[in-house]
Amino acid sequence: MTKSSDIRNTFRDFFGKRGHEVVPSAPLIPQNDPTLIFVNAGMVPFKDVFTGQDTRPYKRATSSQKCIRISGKHNDLENVGVTARHHTFFEMLGNFSFGDYFKPEAIEYAWELITKELGISKDRLVVTVFGGEKGLPADDEAAALWAKIAGLPKERILGCGAADNFWQMGDTGPCGPCTEIHYFFGEGTPDLSLFGKEPGGDGRGWVELWNLVFMQFNRQKDGTLNKLPAPSIDTGAGLERLACVLQGVVSNYDTDLLRPIVDLTSQISGKRYRGTLEADDVSMRVIADHARTTAFLIAEGVFPDRAEREYVLRRVMRRAIRHGQRLGVERLFLHECALAVVDRMGSEYPELRERRALIADITQQEETRFRHTLKRGLDRLHSYAWPKGAAARVLPGEVAFELYDTYGFPYDLQEVIGREQSFDIDKSGFDRELEKARERSAGSKVGDLAVEEVYRAVSAEVGTVSFVGYETESAQAPVLALISKGKLVDKVQVGEEAELVTQATPFYGESGGQAGDSGQISTASGLFLVSDTQKPVAGLFVHKGQVAKGAFSKGEQVTLTVDHEKRAATRRNHSATHLLHLGLRTVVGQHAMQKGSLVGPDRLRFDYSAAAAPTAEELAQIERMVNERVLQNVAVTTEVLPMAAAKEKGAIGIFEEKYGEVVRMLRIADSLELCGGTHVARTGDIGSFKIISESGIAAGVRRIEGATGMNALAHSHALERALAQTAELLKTAPLQVHEKVEKLLSQRKDLERELQQLNKKLASGGSRDLSAAARKIGEVTVLGTTVDVADPVALRELADQLRDKLAPSVIVLGAKAAEDKVVLVCTVSKELTTRFKAGQIIKEVAACVGGGGGGRPDFAQAGGSDPSKLEDAMRLVYQLVERAG
Repeated sequence: MTKSSDIRNTFRDFFGKRGHEVVPSAPLIPQNDPTLIFVNAGMVPFKDVFTGQDTRPYKRATSSQKCIRISGKHNDLENVGVTARHHTFFEMLGNFSFGDYFKPEAIEYAWELITKELGISKDRLVVTVFGGEKGLPADDEAAALWAKIAGLPKERILGCGAADNFWQMGDTGPCGPCTEIHYFFGEGTPDLSLFGKEPGGDGRGWVELWNLVFMQFNRQKDGTLNKLPAPSIDTGAGLERLACVLQGVVSNYDTDLLRPIVDLTSQISGKRYRGTLEADDVSMRVIADHARTTAFLIAEGVFPDRAEREYVLRRVMRRAIRHGQRLGVERLFLHECALAVVDRMGSEYPELRERRALIADITQQEETRFRHTLKRGLDRLHSYAWPKGAAARVLPGEVAFELYDTYGFPYDLQEVIGREQSFDIDKSGFDRELEKARERSAGSKVGDLAVEEVYRAVSAEVGTVSFVGYETESAQAPVLALISKGKLVDKVQVGEEAELVTQATPFYGESGGQAGDSGQISTASGLFLVSDTQKPVAGLFVHKGQVAKGAFSKGEQVTLTVDHEKRAATRRNHSATHLLHLGLRTVVGQHAMQKGSLVGPDRLRFDYSAAAAPTAEELAQIERMVNERVLQNVAVTTEVLPMAAAKEKGAIGIFEEKYGEVVRMLRIADSLELCGGTHVARTGDIGSFKIISESGIAAGVRRIEGATGMNALAHSHALERALAQTAELLKTAPLQVHEKVEKLLSQRKDLERELQQLNKKLASGGSRDLSAAARKIGEVTVLGTTVDVADPVALRELADQLRDKLAPSVIVLGAKAAEDKVVLVCTVSKELTTRFKAGQIIKEVAACVGGGGGGRPDFAQAGGSDPSKLEDAMRLVYQLVERAG
């Protein structure tokens, strides 16, 4: 059997030998496309190259790209596990030409690879081409090329419409006619009458293997098709589908990519795959698919939560967990399936192995959380009273939203349950409730599109600003653009707040978690105070601030000077975060990967992935590790090199950062990371490092705040002052504060215990027999009296004791509380509650002392403001019982 790993390597090697750059898979989180939640096709990482907005040092490329299709137009979620070929996660093999070769070469390469390298019989193949539609002509050129190159007869070159053979990623973007290669599954001669039909019960049918897109156009928002700068090629072949053909199976779930996980699910559930129930088979396939998505997204730093990408992962994980529950799996299991993905795919995608422990921890946490609410949510669903006599069962939108909001049931999971239990859901009602919730929780969102347009216009005009801040803190350059109140201007005057763009700058623009530099820009007669530096568009550095003196004009030569003290403090903090990251990965575990950071002159903040809080001992060990490297005073070195070379040397990056193909690698002692920030020259420049706080901020994410240099010293001094002041209050030495506080807490516990015993004694009347004041009214014993303790708990306990002692009885106790307040309790024997209501009695008694209250028929409590009327109130008790009796 041909292994899927061999198919992947054969594909890339084939194109690599033909001048294509073998490009590693890009992350699943798009680095250059805010319109997508996840990368959903092999061409997504190259989208800007196709549109001419980006360039690469090569004209041809090939890759095996990780893809997810869960949301938006390309949403395969509902079909996952039901069909043989739908997935949330899959790998797309592709070859790409950026204005280099076009249709003849693309078709020739595809045919040679399919029929010769992979050995698929050409007799079982047909191709489709664009047959023309909506004013666009048929792709006769592609049809002629297939006849010439592959020798295919006309009946095996099929013309199809735009829905099948005009490809586009979304409503806008690169697009063009395409040609597809289809394979016939099943015994006997390929049957063209079955074309367009998936293999049925007899295993006979057609499946698309490879799509070759002839990228010629860029679709605009108004639907207009503009020609791309140069015709290009984008192809995509599903690895899972090719594996089906070459491994002799019909379903993707029977390939070596998925079947081992299906079998593991079968083993966990104790149910045979392809047994008696098709629904069980679907559940096993869903779990296998969703385990892949779970493992890959967590490995990229996406953790289940309520935000956009995070919520997509939560939906997937909870669907898998629910399917496990459906199979009768009562224990945590999804992490085992996710780890099986790691074991099978970790050699191709090392980030899976690097974050193995993290994948297991986050998956177990989410399953634990959901299982806590799963039963309660199902009970709520089962308890819903369906309207009688209705033609169909429809779950109201309000109930569906309650399941979503309170019990964590994603809407699509409710649809799955609905199909199982034969009910529909009021989708419009659910959407209304969801919108109401969004309106309630919506904060203010600030976004000035006009200003964003200004930045894009400046970037298009001036190009890339040269950053010289690694080498110097001062530079001279001409002013290329001035922005005031969101508009481009030629001049700004004293007092104006403005933004300056220069040809070169030593100012670091906020990025990678490091705050932007401040300082000043000056001329012989002008002074501009820079409060912040931003990079609103890639390659554009914008100095924000105010004109303090004179004026500044476009084209004027200026001197830019960074605030040295703030830059130095920021450097110390940034370098310390790298050593902190190293310490966390060493002490807590390799899964403690950076999730984000904020580095400024005053402090550092470092967010990292973790399932549990580190112990005090672990934090102390991390702090010690950092300071040991500070004392070593080793030189910090940087190297600019290709990403692949940096990875080979062991450099690590962070989850959210976007990296190009050439990166800056930073070595600080034994830390090796990718980083574009500014850093100290030697570790000794950090001075010292102190952890200030550690806390959890989200599911699977924790935060450390720290300080370096004089800020760390200031924090230590503040702690020392606080300790000295506390020691003075306790009249002890600073190092004996802990012992003294421990002793005081012990004494307090003893006193509280004594006080509780005294309260109980007083509440029970002490030496006074409270029951002596009771009267018989008919067969009921009634007691209304005052006591000396106003503690509500003690009063209730006493009232319950007296009620049981004098049963059947009505008991009312009153006491004077602090600040001239009154506390009242009333308790009634259960068998008397049809005649005497504690809530009604206490309400009238409380009115006597200027208060109010209420409660159940057998117990009620109240308060008052006039203790002088307590005795009158107690006498009223007997009158009320006589009146009611």
